[in-house]
Amino acid sequence: MQEYVEIGEELIFIAMGIASVIALAVFAERLIYYKKSLGKKNEDYLTEVRTSLQEEPEIHWKTDAGEESIYTRFVQFALKQLKLGRKGLDESLDGQILSEKLELEKRLPILNTLGNNAPFIGLLGTVLGVIKAFYGLGTLGSSGAEVVMRSISTALLATAAGLAVAIPVVMANNYFSRKSKVILQNMEILKKELLSYQMNKTKV
Repeated sequence: MQEYVEIGEELIFIAMGIASVIALAVFAERLIYYKKSLGKKNEDYLTEVRTSLQEEPEIHWKTDAGEESIYTRFVQFALKQLKLGRKGLDESLDGQILSEKLELEKRLPILNTLGNNAPFIGLLGTVLGVIKAFYGLGTLGSSGAEVVMRSISTALLATAAGLAVAIPVVMANNYFSRKSKVILQNMEILKKELLSYQMNKTKV
């Protein structure tokens, strides 16, 4: 039994190491992706487009934010759909927003899963460590106090590792979720302004 408990403890720490590497990789990838859609250049571009809706949109919309981003893709897509009626434009822009939402939320479930389950994995390691400690206490008696203390220390370390992985992962997931909501809200606002512009242009 003792051997299985020790193997379980090792597997717990290996799982924690793998989880931390995966979380770091996802965080880095998502950070790079989101930076392409945030920042001053993209915000200035969004402001320019919204302002141009009341001026000369066909000219101003062809400028970009220096590199492809969600906003530039959305605007260029809208340009191609302006020939559709109001209903067609509305539905096509909704579809584009949904497509961008899927891309924004890509891999975030990984962070969510790791953040929710890492503490439980650490707790499992703690339980195994406590089992090992009591087993040693029962086998060695009072003479095995040092072994028992080491087992308990390892058990607590497993819990600490679980929390060390979970806390930053949850913070990162919340950060990206918040940024995603801001971007999608900006696109919804832009969609409404595009529909309003298209309707006014049709009347003229």
